[in-house]
Amino acid sequence: MNRHERKEDEVRRLLSAGRPQVPGDLAARAVARGVRLLRRDRALRRIGWTLLALAAVAFLVWASVARPWEVPPTDVTPPLEGF
Repeated sequence: MNRHERKEDEVRRLLSAGRPQVPGDLAARAVARGVRLLRRDRALRRIGWTLLALAAVAFLVWASVARPWEVPPTDVTPPLEGF
């Protein structure tokens, strides 16, 4: 018996077994789970955006204090040549 025949036999067995019993409250449980998942996703998205905004504010504060675009002052004067 090759692999294809085994799969076909398994599918035939599953189809001939009949329908399984489904709990009566399955739809209500599915809706409740979906609501929980949506609430969790919404909370995670809000937390993510909040963290991103805080990181942007922290970067702006650091940049305004440190001014990394300016050349730092030199502590040593350059040699005077050709005088």
